[in-house]
Amino acid sequence: MHIDRGGVWHYLNSPIGRKELVRLFSTVLRRDDDGDYWLITPAEVGRITVEDAPFLAVEMTVSGNGEEQIVTFRTNMDVLISVNDAHPIRVDINPDTDEPSPYLVMDGNIEALITRAVYYELVTLGHEKDGIFGIWSSGSFFSLGALSAKEAGT
Repeated sequence: MHIDRGGVWHYLNSPIGRKELVRLFSTVLRRDDDGDYWLITPAEVGRITVEDAPFLAVEMTVSGNGEEQIVTFRTNMDVLISVNDAHPIRVDINPDTDEPSPYLVMDGNIEALITRAVYYELVTLGHEKDGIFGIWSSGSFFSLGALSAKEAGT
């Protein structure tokens, strides 16, 4: 099995078209300490390759304001995850293009890639704190990236 960068699950090089089947597989997906992904059922254990992240964060909702706001994402498997200390946001920056790749860390160190449109929506919630641009959720501040001296107004 294989999950491509777009979050599409494949079996024998063919996309799995039934969302219910993919959702079932997603419930037995695990990630080990080396970063490898496994499907673990009571009867079998099988390795699964993942191009980037096994899930996509496809929708965002916000409740509350300021430091007390709570940002919640819905994944392509219809799982709701609120950003908090146990489920942080992390952003990788491509060193060649400076393009961000934002992720929501889920249970078991499994991640959801935050889609571009949702990331742009997330950025509109951003604030500067100590030279870092980020968002507040569940009482904690999550970095979306460092501000340059020019952006910080210095």
